[in-house]
Amino acid sequence: MQIRSHSKTLFLIVLSVALLATGAFKTAQAQTLGPYDRDSARSMLNMVRDDLKSNYYDQTFHGLNLDERFKDAEARIKSATTRDQLMVIVAQSLLELNDSHTFFVPPARAARIEYGWQMRMVKDECFVSAVKPQSDAEAKGLKPGDLVLSVDGAKPTRGIFWKMLYRYYALMPSRTVHMVVRSPTDAEPRQIDVSSKVQESASVTNWGNLFIRYLSEEWDLNHDRFFESGNELLVWKMPTFEVSKDHIDEIMGKARKFKTLVIDLRGNGGGYVDTLSRLVSHFFDREIKIADLKSRKEMKPQVAKKLSDRPFSGRLIVLVDSNSASASELFARVMQIEKRGTVLGDSTAGAVMTAKYYDHQSGVGRVLYFGASVTIADMIMTDGKSLEHVGVLPDKVILDRGADLAGSRDPVLAQAAEIAGVTLTPEKAGSLFPVEWRRQ
Repeated sequence: MQIRSHSKTLFLIVLSVALLATGAFKTAQAQTLGPYDRDSARSMLNMVRDDLKSNYYDQTFHGLNLDERFKDAEARIKSATTRDQLMVIVAQSLLELNDSHTFFVPPARAARIEYGWQMRMVKDECFVSAVKPQSDAEAKGLKPGDLVLSVDGAKPTRGIFWKMLYRYYALMPSRTVHMVVRSPTDAEPRQIDVSSKVQESASVTNWGNLFIRYLSEEWDLNHDRFFESGNELLVWKMPTFEVSKDHIDEIMGKARKFKTLVIDLRGNGGGYVDTLSRLVSHFFDREIKIADLKSRKEMKPQVAKKLSDRPFSGRLIVLVDSNSASASELFARVMQIEKRGTVLGDSTAGAVMTAKYYDHQSGVGRVLYFGASVTIADMIMTDGKSLEHVGVLPDKVILDRGADLAGSRDPVLAQAAEIAGVTLTPEKAGSLFPVEWRRQ
C-alpha cells in the first residue's frame, strides 16, 4: 500500500519530537555529544550515501534529488545536540525512499529492550495482539484486543507500520511508551504509559529483516508447531523461513499423509530465498518461476526447481495477516497465481524486495559498527506486478477484530478447518498456538 507524503512526513516529525519528549534510553552518554560524534555521523552519512548510489536498484531513486537530500542532512548534523538526533538524521536520509528493505542500521546499543506487548494491523486498524504475563503492560491494564489509537503521538497505519518497528526496535528503543487505547467493550479511550524492560547486552544483531527482528525480539520463533485431525487435516504453524531446505523436506514428507495442509504464515516475517524456493517446489511437478528480479544489472529469475520426490497433491490452504512479510507473501501469491492453493486472512505487509546488507565501521579508539540494508532488486511476479506496498489480498478476507483477540478466538483457522471438513470452533482454534514469549 503506497504511503502518502503527508503520512510519511508526520511520522518523521513524530520521530524527531520523540527524541526530546520520550525516553529513548535517556542516559547522560546518549544525550551528550563528544568531540568526534559529529565527525562519526558525517562518516556514516557518507558511507550509506555511497552504498545507496552504487547499489540501489532504481537509479532514479524514485525521483528524489539524492544530492540535495544528503546535503540537507549534512547541514542538520551541524545543529544536532544529541547522539540520538545524529542517528535519526542519518536514518531519515534512507527512510525518505519509502522502501521496506532500505534502511540505516545504527551502532548497536549495549542493551536489550523488552516491551512486553505487541501490536498488529487488522485491515486499517491497529490492535494490541499480545501482552506478556507479569510485564508492566499487563500491570497497567493493557490487553489483547485493545484498539491502538496512538503510540507516542503517532497513529499506527499500514503505511508507516514498518517504520514504527524500525523506530522502536532499532533506531530509538524507548524506556517508556505512551499509548492511547480503547477496549472493545468501552467507548472511552484511555492513556497508558508502559515501561519497558531493559537488560544489558553485548550482542550485536544484524538487522537483515525488520519483521523478523520485530517478531523474534520478544517471541520464540525457533520451532514449528502442528495440529492434526486424523488424516484429514494438518495445520503447520510456520514461524519463519530462516530454516534449512532439509527442514522443509522433513515436514513436507509428513504432510503427504494428510488430505489437507494448512500452512499458517501469520506473523511469519520471511527468511531465506532458498527455503522459499524449496517449499514452493513441494507443490508442483514442474519448475515454477517465482519472480523476475528488476535491478541495475541483469539477474536470473527466482525459480523453484522440480524435485525428484512426488509433490504434495492434497488441498492447500495458506493463512496470512499484516505481519506476513517478504517470503511469506511471495509463497502465498505464487499459490494464487498458479491456482494451487486458497489464501485466507488479512492483506499482507507489502514488504517484498531483494536487499543486501553493507557493513561498515567508523572511529578511532572507539570503533562504531553500523551498516545499511539496500534494496538491490524489486521482485516482479509472473502477473507483471510487484508486491511492495501492495501485499497479497487473500482469496477470502477474514479478520480477527478486537473482540476476537480479547476472547482468544481465531476465526481464520476455524474457517480453514471447515473447508477441510473438520469442525474447529474459533475458541478451540485460538487455543492451539498461544504466543510463546522468549525467555530472558
